[in-house]
Amino acid sequence: MKRTNFTRNALLLAGFVFLAGFSFRYDIKFTAGGVTDNLPVPKNVKDLLFYVQRDPDANTVIYQLNRTGAGLLNEAEPISIFWIRYAEGGSRKELNYIQRKFAYGLNTKKLAKDHYELTFVSYSKLKLYLRKNSQGAFQVYTGINQEQVILDRVFVRIEGGTFWVPNVLYVELKGRDAVSEKAVMERFKP
Repeated sequence: MKRTNFTRNALLLAGFVFLAGFSFRYDIKFTAGGVTDNLPVPKNVKDLLFYVQRDPDANTVIYQLNRTGAGLLNEAEPISIFWIRYAEGGSRKELNYIQRKFAYGLNTKKLAKDHYELTFVSYSKLKLYLRKNSQGAFQVYTGINQEQVILDRVFVRIEGGTFWVPNVLYVELKGRDAVSEKAVMERFKP
């Protein structure tokens, strides 16, 4: 049973990492301290919550607050997810069905008014929480190094493996301490 769960999680993580289309190789450089800041940082994305980047290119998955036409939170689907395809001139592209259902999509569970638990469809162990901050703006929170942190970025470092079972060296979470705004980073091997 335990082996089956491991295999299922490995396959799901493979989907999270690889279902993207790899027509472009971006120059990703690594240092002893972590990924250098040569990957693009999304700009001018209204209501950006956080984003995901991974090897082997610069294409970025955006997680944006989803509002109704009246500007209120869309409670049925509180987060809109799409690509910024930097490898294709920075165009915006919707996730396809496989990417949404097996890789980059989110499972959403309403906990209370304006408070949701989120998990990636490909890796349910990482718990994220969408809720309002003290100024009334929505943010996504998670635990990093036993601290409550506002999540800014997720990076998945891959070296080899196959399409369905990549060799994931680590997942890196970057954010800001919810109280002090100090930058916080944690790496883990899934």
